Amino acid sequence: MQHIIGFLLVSLSLFALPAEADSLTTGFVYHPDYLLHDPGAGHPERPARLEAIVSRLQQRSLLDTLHTINAQSVDHAWLAEVHTEAYLSHLEQAVKNAPVHLDPDTGLSSDSVRVAKLASGGVLAAIDAVMAGDVDNAFVAQRPPGHHALPDRAMGFCLINHVAVAARYVQKKYGLRRILIVDWDVHHGNGTEHMFYADPSVFYFSTHQSPYYPGTGAATDTGSGDGIGFTLNVPLPAGTGDANLMRVFETKLVPAMEAFQPEFVLISAGFDAHRDDPLAAFELTAEGYSELTRIVMEIAAKFARGRIVSLLEGGYDLDALASSVEAHIRTLSGGPEETN
Repeated sequence: MQHIIGFLLVSLSLFALPAEADSLTTGFVYHPDYLLHDPGAGHPERPARLEAIVSRLQQRSLLDTLHTINAQSVDHAWLAEVHTEAYLSHLEQAVKNAPVHLDPDTGLSSDSVRVAKLASGGVLAAIDAVMAGDVDNAFVAQRPPGHHALPDRAMGFCLINHVAVAARYVQKKYGLRRILIVDWDVHHGNGTEHMFYADPSVFYFSTHQSPYYPGTGAATDTGSGDGIGFTLNVPLPAGTGDANLMRVFETKLVPAMEAFQPEFVLISAGFDAHRDDPLAAFELTAEGYSELTRIVMEIAAKFARGRIVSLLEGGYDLDALASSVEAHIRTLSGGPEETN
């Protein structure tokens, strides 16, 4: 597994995604060092997750259609936009004693902090490629995930909150004002919500199983101060499947975006809502993820010139993860659905 990658051709309409979308150029970010993070023996967030994704894309002749985007380590200043200096220093000190656990779920190996920085850097490279027009959208196959990481604390497998870093990067480097974060991981992204809870420039939308880890994300949690109304949580019961989740996206997310009109869209793409995932009890299928992707693409086409960067969060059954990512990427690239 020493190389990877690719990209395809596309152009999204500013106002609507055609029913039969033309091929789009989709970027793919991967780095072999992403496999080096080791949270401990038997941990569900294991390197085999990325190996399964890459193998699937190769087997289905998708990898060569994608545009390769190279990842480099993130600049410290971008991490400090969302994380405290004390926490970033704590990570650097803790990794010197690796292997070590930062909480019961979140372990560090000797390469973990370096890999997490490389993961954030991969997301920012994808943003650069989209903003330069080299690709229409992109998927980042990185680990460790990030949406539970708080400004001052690791949590739930997550060290650095990549999607939060990305939101500030889009705003401060490119001057875009309104950023949408769509989080369809089965677990609520408490870290991401916390970072933007009082911020009206970042709209955070989350669907998640409830009650469930981490116990946050109530429907009544809609923001604070100037940020009231810019957090939209939709907690859902165990057993939620494709049709119900699509209905939520269509009846809650789409109308909210008519008002917000995002200029860039980020997806915290967890695939642990799949019916075969061992860590949750939703009933989504790969086809369901494809449909959620289409809805988000329609929003991006109408308001954000099609600009989407999607980054991997959860997903722990290897076959389910690989097939769901394939469906997601096929939809992003406007290609035919072939997920069997």
